[in-house]
Amino acid sequence: MKKFLLLLDIAAARSGDKNDVCNIGVLAKTPQAYLLLKKYLSAEKVKAHFGSLIQGEVVRYEWDAIEALNFVCYGALDGGASRSLRMDTLGKNFSSHLLRLELEIEDE
Repeated sequence: MKKFLLLLDIAAARSGDKNDVCNIGVLAKTPQAYLLLKKYLSAEKVKAHFGSLIQGEVVRYEWDAIEALNFVCYGALDGGASRSLRMDTLGKNFSSHLLRLELEIEDE
């Protein structure tokens, strides 16, 4: 049986930007939550969640020592803060948006 889990309930996140690249760190609240993140929060899922906001590749890095995942999102800021015509040209809000993602979890 499958259930849905809001990422906000099991993790915290921070994000930042440099040029047209956004970096999102996702930190598990518990060791069990980290196992869920590693299993269900893929780079593909992150890219799909942001839709057309991310034009390039999303790369996932695992930091087991601190129970965190890091997502580097290329082509995410419409050219960068000084070039973009978006309302919010920075990557600071990407973490808040990602925490609203619902993970589909297999009940174990």
